[in-house]
Amino acid sequence: MKTREEALLFGLSFPDTYQDAPFHDDNWQLVRLKKNRKAFLWTYERNGHMCINVKTDPRWRDFWRSTYAAVVPGYHQNKEHWNTVILDESVPDEEIRRMIAESYDLVRK
Repeated sequence: MKTREEALLFGLSFPDTYQDAPFHDDNWQLVRLKKNRKAFLWTYERNGHMCINVKTDPRWRDFWRSTYAAVVPGYHQNKEHWNTVILDESVPDEEIRRMIAESYDLVRK
């Protein structure tokens, strides 16, 4: 997964979700749950790279960060509960999808 469109399309494949641009800045595109309006996927370009932010269980946070150099503490978010994934093709697509799915599950609760 290397593009915003791929990430957004996958995020929007979950039930009862919608895309939002709350900052009136096209660089920041989010996917939220309709029921509680909580975002589980943030997409933005930073330092020439497309990035996503996903919510993570603190028990898994350090696993992801230590396994992949492209997974770092959440940019502009709570570092305990959010990770940033730099979409530089170093993280396998199935792992990115897993992180997005886990983020969806966490905000759906």
